Formats: sequence, structure tokens, C-alpha cells
Amino acid sequence: MMEGAVVAAAVLLAATVFGLVRRRRDGVLRENGVRGRRGRDVTERLAEADLGTPLGERATLLQFSSAFCAPCRATRRVLADVAGMVDGVAHVELDAEAHLDLVRRLNVVRTPTVLVLDASGAVVRRAAGLPRKADVIAALGTAIS
Repeated sequence: MMEGAVVAAAVLLAATVFGLVRRRRDGVLRENGVRGRRGRDVTERLAEADLGTPLGERATLLQFSSAFCAPCRATRRVLADVAGMVDGVAHVELDAEAHLDLVRRLNVVRTPTVLVLDASGAVVRRAAGLPRKADVIAALGTAIS
């Protein structure tokens, strides 16, 4: 009986730690950390042909969503607000299921995933989860400069 209590406590502790770590990392825009086969950083570039729509003149906020994703709707509002505030910035939303080749290529593992692209289409920042508006604006500063 004591073994069961110890196992239950360990599982509860592990789940709590996982939840706290995930909450802290959720929606944080980080530098693009895509690694190539030999461990080197790879700068992924996207073009109009990849997205099916033109890139923004100065930057593009690319959002991968899915049909039943509640945080995707909130992310859509945040990114649309920011794109409306900054001239030359486009917001592009793609359905992850309809663009599986791009999802695999960019290592998108959950929705929403937000990629900040500079004017040339290079991925400069990425976030999994709902990003804060202030963080998106700061990431745009990096992409535009």
C-alpha cells in the first residue's frame, strides 16, 4: 500500500513540474533554433509559393492553426492587431492539416505556432502557444531592423 502512495506522489510531482515548465514556455517568442543534420543552425526561408500569398513588405507573422484550437482564435486576434498597427506587416494563417509538408519542414509540433519572418522570408522568431502582444511587437522589431 505504501508503494502505491509513493508512485502516486511521484506521478503527481512529475505532472506538476511538467505543467509549470510548459506554462512558462508557452507563447514565448524565441530565436529560430532549427538545427541541420550536422548540428549547425539553419535559417529557413519561406516564399510566396510556400504560403500561397505574398509576404509582407517589411515582415510577415505566420500562424499555423487547426480547426478545433481555442488558443488559435486568440492568437489570430493578437497577430491581426499587431499587423494592423505596423505598416508593411502581413498576417498569414495556415491550416496545419492542409499544409503538412510545410509543418514537417518547419518542425511545427503544436498549434498555434507563430513564426516571425523578415522581409526576405527568413524565420527570425518562433513561438508555440499564444504569444503576448508586447512580445510579438518586440519580435517584429528584430525582424524589421
